[in-house]
Amino acid sequence: MDINSLLQPFQRFGVHLGLERIEKLLVNLGNPHQQVPIIHVAGTNGKGSVCAYLSSILTEAGYRTGRYTSPHLVDWTERICLNEQPISSEELSQLLLRVQAAIHPDENSPTQFEVITAAAWLYFIQAKVDVAVVEVGLGGRLDATNVCSNPLATIITSISREHWQTLGPTVADIAREKAGILKPGCPAVIGALPPEAEQVVRSRALELQCPMIAPQPSRQIAPGWAEYQTIDHAKLIKYPLPLQGQIQLTNSALALAAIEILQTQGWQISEEAIIQGMAKTKWLGRMQWTTWKNHKLLLDGAHNPAAAQVLRDYVDTLNVKSVSWVMGMLSTKDHTEIFQALLRPNDRLSLVPVPDHSSAEPGELATLAQSICPELSFCHTYSDLSSALEVAFASTENLVVLCGSLYLVGHFLGSR
Repeated sequence: MDINSLLQPFQRFGVHLGLERIEKLLVNLGNPHQQVPIIHVAGTNGKGSVCAYLSSILTEAGYRTGRYTSPHLVDWTERICLNEQPISSEELSQLLLRVQAAIHPDENSPTQFEVITAAAWLYFIQAKVDVAVVEVGLGGRLDATNVCSNPLATIITSISREHWQTLGPTVADIAREKAGILKPGCPAVIGALPPEAEQVVRSRALELQCPMIAPQPSRQIAPGWAEYQTIDHAKLIKYPLPLQGQIQLTNSALALAAIEILQTQGWQISEEAIIQGMAKTKWLGRMQWTTWKNHKLLLDGAHNPAAAQVLRDYVDTLNVKSVSWVMGMLSTKDHTEIFQALLRPNDRLSLVPVPDHSSAEPGELATLAQSICPELSFCHTYSDLSSALEVAFASTENLVVLCGSLYLVGHFLGSR
């Protein structure tokens, strides 16, 4: 059976936070999650690239490294990797059948995310991983990944106001949910957080007696190269930084601080493995340069205001006069703040629906964009992505950027 048809029946249970269903399911499967050492990564933005750095370095250091991330861009198999390679469709189908068989008919049905999370734990046991890097799906405290009582380290990359409909209206509420991944005595690595979020996370860390590390961002020393100062200030590590954007100085420092914690726990990770692992890191759909019909195109999810600001900051370093944005957004996102972060006078904007998802109406987005930035030189809606790209490249020498939703970026990558 194909993966979509195995997972389809669980889609109707939607996003339903809580640990009761996943815990029952994992008990029925023999508690695979208790047998895998993990690094647990939460945060509004930056989770994915931090997971990518960690799994690349640990793989390079010779460990069998699992990685579980979400959402996928093109294929479900991207979510579950071993040593940087996605699980095969056959293996994932087999695991999903095992998970399905473990669901008792008289119990509440798990959600789609819970089912694939259970499959990831089973795969990590089956593949005999030494360590798994696990990304939180949504929030932290009640997320299906939050079933491990003793992670090697936890990381909170960043906190801004996203998914507030589910996690609570304020940044402090959201911080409380993300701080739910902290565990008694387990070291925590914390990115730069807004003061009210930092206060919540710090007091939770104190309560649980978690050693807390807040590394300084690395320093750029040359194009594509950075320097990280170790926690004890004893050493500087110079390393290549293949992912684009200023924010990667922060994200890579968070990953390296977590690696230092593992080294103190006895994991053998050489500086050479760090440098090679960093050099080989790939993370698709985030500040990714690609081509479309021989035209150069920049892709980025940029699906919340903080990510949009990071993208705009990167674009501003490219010294382009104006930008042609090709965008689609989900209906649940903060469209106003995303447009405020991205749009500048003389930019061009092409709006499209996000296929197969709860998309914002392109016409409504166009009205909003023109009220936010009346000096756009062009603002138009299209029924599909390829028409929008066709026009964007035909009518301008500008930089063309496709952004606004990871699902839209995934749709682009999947249709090539």
